[in-house]
Parts: sequence; structure tokens; C-alpha cells
Amino acid sequence: MTSEGTGTHWFEPVADHLQEAYLRYSFTRNTKQEVDHVISHLLLKPGHRVLDVGCGPGRHSLELARRGISCVGIDISQRFVDLGNSSAAEEGLEDLVVFERLDARKLEFFDEFDGVISLCEGAFGLQGGPAASDPINLIGDQSVIAGMTAALKPGCRLVLAAFSAYFQIRHAASDLSEFDLMAGTRHEVTEIRDPTGHEITADLWTTCFTPRELWLMAEAAGLEPLTVRSVHSGEDWSADSLDIDHAELLLLARRP
Repeated sequence: MTSEGTGTHWFEPVADHLQEAYLRYSFTRNTKQEVDHVISHLLLKPGHRVLDVGCGPGRHSLELARRGISCVGIDISQRFVDLGNSSAAEEGLEDLVVFERLDARKLEFFDEFDGVISLCEGAFGLQGGPAASDPINLIGDQSVIAGMTAALKPGCRLVLAAFSAYFQIRHAASDLSEFDLMAGTRHEVTEIRDPTGHEITADLWTTCFTPRELWLMAEAAGLEPLTVRSVHSGEDWSADSLDIDHAELLLLARRP
């Protein structure tokens, strides 16, 4: 399943098949606890406005809206956008949260948000594989973080999750045949199920990063990095330091 020649990002057909079954995967657990951390790190209060980049079906945006924080969730998958807006309507949250189909590499928000998030490899880190040859992909993930930075009001903060290169090397050391050591991109062939249980084979490409790389990318985008720590979506966001046994890295940065 690839997007070569179709004019779509490789993730779109994956999302089209998953639909709401996406929310059954283990990495979507603990949404409330993750949002607790987001609110704490971004210094958010009711009435603030957040941009959720690569929002999927909107689990983080919806939880923020339940707490009185306004959200705009963007995703490249129209299917996920529709699911998010449907959930917002069902909960009566339309005045607080809206979902739109946008490519994270072409964000055009400027000085609008009190916080920006991109969690669980929602957009950042998905620009490898077939996406790397897309003409829009001029600087890949750097364009995503640059757009997120521009969307922030000066003095406000960003939280971004990325897959850890340290974790990848440690836990896949016996077989690195599907890991591009130059690009830092992991290729995975896996089975995914739709809401009815129908299973298909899908190709996934996830780019992995080191803490230093995230720090430098943040600085290049005009951010002031504050910390990078190790986390694992759906399992553990409590670590306050770096290690090689958590699957993800969490970057906290501020726009000066």
C-alpha cells in the first residue's frame, strides 16, 4: 500500500482503512493522562487555543475541548477529520473544537495559538518512505516543525513527539534490514484491521530521531528548546529524563 503516483500521502489509505478502529490500538490509551501533561507543559488554561497537528480522529483535541480549551485539529486524512467532527457534534463541542484536512507540511497559521502539539507521530516523523519523493516534501519534517512554530503566539510553547532512534537501534539490533541508517527511517509491514475486523497488509514508514537532532531542528525553526525526555504513548509519560528503553522522545520548546 503506497501513494506513489496517486497524489496522496502514503498514510491516507492506511487511515481510510482503519477509521475508528485506530482508537482500539494500545498507543491510544491514557489520553487523559497525556492531556494532563500537555496542559502542564504548555501552561494552558480554559479559553486558550491549541493547534493539534496530525490529530488523527481527534482524541487529544476532544479531551482538551472537554476541559474548556479551544482546539483546531488538522490531519491529512479526510476520514479522520470527519470522525473528529462527528465526535465533536455528538458531544456538543462544536464551539470549542473543529477538525480540518490540511497537510502538515503546508501550514499557514501565524501567531494564532497559545499552544501547539503533535503527538504519537501524528504528522512529524511520517515524511519518509514514499513521502520523501513527494515534490511538496522539500525539507520534510523540518517544514512541519517550522509551520508549527509560525502558528504559535510569541512566548507560547510546543510539545512534539517523535520516535527514538536510540530505542530503534537497541530493540531491533538483531535485524536492521528495514531500517534506513542514513535517513533514520523504519519501514514496517504490518496487518491493520478496519472496524469490522477486515484485515489488510500495510506499509508504514516512521522516521526516528536523536535528542540532539530534535534540539537542533527546534533551534533551526526559531524555537527555544526547553527539554527533551523519553516517553511511550499509551504506556508511560512519567519519565523526566532520557533513556533508550522508551519508544518516543518528547520535545518541549518555546517560541521567543
